[in-house]
Amino acid sequence: MKISKSKFMAGVQCLKRLYLEVHEPELAIQPDATDEAIIEQGREVGMLAQQMFPGGIEVDCSKGLDAAIRRTRELVANSEVPAIFEGTFEYKNVLVRVDVLQRRRDGRWRLVEVKSTTDVKEHHLQDIAIQNRVVSGCGVELASTCLAHVNRNYVREGPIDPRRFFKIRNLTHRFKRLKPALVSQLRSQFRVLAMPTAPDLASGPQCTTPVVCEFFDYCNPPKPNNHISYLPRLHASAMEELEEMGIETIQDIPDDFELSEIQRRACTSVKTGSLWFSPDLKTQLESLKYPLCFMDFETVNPAIPKFDGMSPYSHLCFQWSVHRVTRPGAEPEHFEFLAMDGADPRAAFLSSLCEALGERGSIVVYNQKFEEQRICELAEWLPDYANRVEEIKARLWDLLPAMRNYVYHPAFAGSFSLKAVLPALVPGLTYEGMEVSNGQAAGLAWRSLIQVGLDDVQREKIKNGLLAYCSQDTLGLHRIVEALALRARN
Repeated sequence: MKISKSKFMAGVQCLKRLYLEVHEPELAIQPDATDEAIIEQGREVGMLAQQMFPGGIEVDCSKGLDAAIRRTRELVANSEVPAIFEGTFEYKNVLVRVDVLQRRRDGRWRLVEVKSTTDVKEHHLQDIAIQNRVVSGCGVELASTCLAHVNRNYVREGPIDPRRFFKIRNLTHRFKRLKPALVSQLRSQFRVLAMPTAPDLASGPQCTTPVVCEFFDYCNPPKPNNHISYLPRLHASAMEELEEMGIETIQDIPDDFELSEIQRRACTSVKTGSLWFSPDLKTQLESLKYPLCFMDFETVNPAIPKFDGMSPYSHLCFQWSVHRVTRPGAEPEHFEFLAMDGADPRAAFLSSLCEALGERGSIVVYNQKFEEQRICELAEWLPDYANRVEEIKARLWDLLPAMRNYVYHPAFAGSFSLKAVLPALVPGLTYEGMEVSNGQAAGLAWRSLIQVGLDDVQREKIKNGLLAYCSQDTLGLHRIVEALALRARN
């Protein structure tokens, strides 16, 4: 039995995850388009990092493990090779592929692990520690072990400069404290893998930290909407207390059990099976000023910034939708924008948005912080719009806190996301069956839309899917406010 670096890290997170990965991989959730996009982004960041080591040679892993190990040995022995990418090593049945091995003048090596994160995470130390153990065990003398991560403060100006884009941190001393535990961890992992069945481990924080386990659904079967875990913001200690009392459903929670105000109204709504509605919402709705605009943005936030002035993981706005209602009871007018190619969309996005919003009336959004930050960023990149953006900010009206503070429906199942709220309050408006059904899918669809070589049929299908999704968001905001106003009047 052999353990790769990825399997080792799975075992560090959870020994049951390791066992299932090796022996019952069919139980895992298969990677979706989002997972594949994350992998591809990591590959792009890794390729960019290689540019910091000119003359480096990549080990071809397509010819099998043994061939990759032999090729790595040849490159290590060749003093003319300044750096090795994806070097493959095996020591005591543990396999690792190293992002970068850089040869020093004294003949020793610097090991560099590349991550697309913007800082060093605790689990990164275990990642480089196992690599250090295996590479050193193969007779390669390491002078230092480092981690290259994305520099969040980098600002693109022209072609990407990899030496400024990355920060390289020497973690040799930080991970040394983990060395004694490595042997114990490996021993436990090999022992678990030799067991006839998976270890019986209870679900817990390890199911989602540091990553969501691909066996999450297997170990955490769906719970009914009235399960206590669906109370909003229920603390783990309160959950444990209820479970110790033998209480699993919200209906069984005692009236004297300590809950927050939001949790108590959710509890009341679930127990009665009906919408909970505060009379105070009427005052909130009366603050809205016509004409009403209902606004939503779609963005991507790539690790490698696409245009000048942007930093790693900056949001790039590529689509907006606005439904505008001139007076109470009027049918909404719809306005929209979608960038259709790979050109910088920021100026066209903001100028067309300002025109659609007009100069009067409230602008209803869901989670004001997001839209506000995006238009402020646009104003920084496009300072001629700074005053106009300040006027728009002053008109924003956030529906999300109104929902949290004054409304609850049993179908929310503890969530105040628009995807949970809309079908509960406006039956018939749902995201199920849509070509694009969430923000991540929208970002992936747009990346596909701007690809060179896409045929007209594919382009039209993707475009229509994006337009329908963003329009659904803003129409949904309008219909929710309409439904709440009707309830407030009655």
